[in-house]
Amino acid sequence: MRPATANAPRVSRPAGDLLAAYEAHLGRSGRGNSAYTTAARSFMKRWPSPQGWAAQPLAARLRAGTQVHPFLMFLMVHGLLRPGWDYLVARKLSSFWREVAGSPIEAGMNRFVEQAEALGYSRRQTSGVASQVIGRALIQTGRPLEALTVADLDDLAEACAARQTATGQGWRHYRGAIHTARHVLFHLEITDSPPAAWLTPKSLDDRVADAPVELRPAFVAYLQRKQGTCRPKTVSSLATRLAHFGRFLAEVDPDLETLAGLDRQVHIEPYLNAVAQAVNASTGAPISVADQARRILAVANFLTEVTEWGWHDVPARRLIFSSDLPRLPRPVPRYLPLDADRRLSDALEASEYRLAADALLLARACGLRIGELLDLELDCVHEIPGNGAWLKVPLGKLDTERMVPLDDETVALVDRIVATRAPGQPLPHPRSGRSCQFLFTHH
Repeated sequence: MRPATANAPRVSRPAGDLLAAYEAHLGRSGRGNSAYTTAARSFMKRWPSPQGWAAQPLAARLRAGTQVHPFLMFLMVHGLLRPGWDYLVARKLSSFWREVAGSPIEAGMNRFVEQAEALGYSRRQTSGVASQVIGRALIQTGRPLEALTVADLDDLAEACAARQTATGQGWRHYRGAIHTARHVLFHLEITDSPPAAWLTPKSLDDRVADAPVELRPAFVAYLQRKQGTCRPKTVSSLATRLAHFGRFLAEVDPDLETLAGLDRQVHIEPYLNAVAQAVNASTGAPISVADQARRILAVANFLTEVTEWGWHDVPARRLIFSSDLPRLPRPVPRYLPLDADRRLSDALEASEYRLAADALLLARACGLRIGELLDLELDCVHEIPGNGAWLKVPLGKLDTERMVPLDDETVALVDRIVATRAPGQPLPHPRSGRSCQFLFTHH
């Protein structure tokens, strides 16, 4: 989105002073190519007000020669040129960090980088997000870091989407960088809320889109009914398994119009054979016996429950039986030998990945599930006079919460985690939505 003419930057310095400042900038950055200064003079002769150059069509702006690129970057980082979002996403600003040194936007860029690294992002990722998103936003808006808004990043995303429409070039890397930038701006207290997940789940209709057209309403209605009694992740898993069944029916009998038309020999037994030979879509390896059983059970429960609920379109008889389920292995649980447990603990204590290692040590000490571990909040340790310290484990998968007694070593471990975790503002809880400070934060 190109800025309005009224908001365009004004160049109050004469062209001679501007060119002298540019030459000094080249000298400070260790460059002194006469071709650069010649290109800059030619540019100023044609565009005495540099913002006039930005009014050209994108194709004309992209035709600017490589020798004038350093001058354009100089104008942009010094607030003398806003080239348009379309130009900023179409061109790779390869010399960005060299041009930023000594410019008005340097302080804002450094502040963003420091906060991102404090949150746990790597130096490489931080540098990429800062130049890809924040630098472009500071250039195009002409405002300092503290004045950036979510709307500015939305404008950048809109330009990326427009580029994809025009050229077919994807913008997945931009999308991830914008999400990260919003996250850091939230913790800098520049924006009011953290970003929403940029990978939004598909609707139930989309999840079963490959099933025969006449059967889709029944699949969707069943999944909607299960939302009242099952957790969202459980419904999502059911949708995945029913989608496999629907896709199979569309292949073997695309003309199937009703559930009542399902036949054991025509539909169910071939599906059982297909499940036994199914492979993981990501790895290409055969799916586990347990996953085979879950796929068959999902279909069996679907057909059984809609019959019990009295739906008008149901199979005439039972189609899947307990004997159809593959036999699950029943291995004897193994204890962890004392010497192996000691070696594991020593390796975790020596690990350089401190937050992850301490998380495993805490899970080992308190017998926590991974979901319970990640749900721990900053105030999870309760000191009870005369009874020591206790860890409050919040409601988890089993809908139970409990208190776990802690020894001094585990209390010290929790203190170390608090010192290691990435700081930041409270985040919304993924289930309740309330704001809370989690014990484990690493971005």
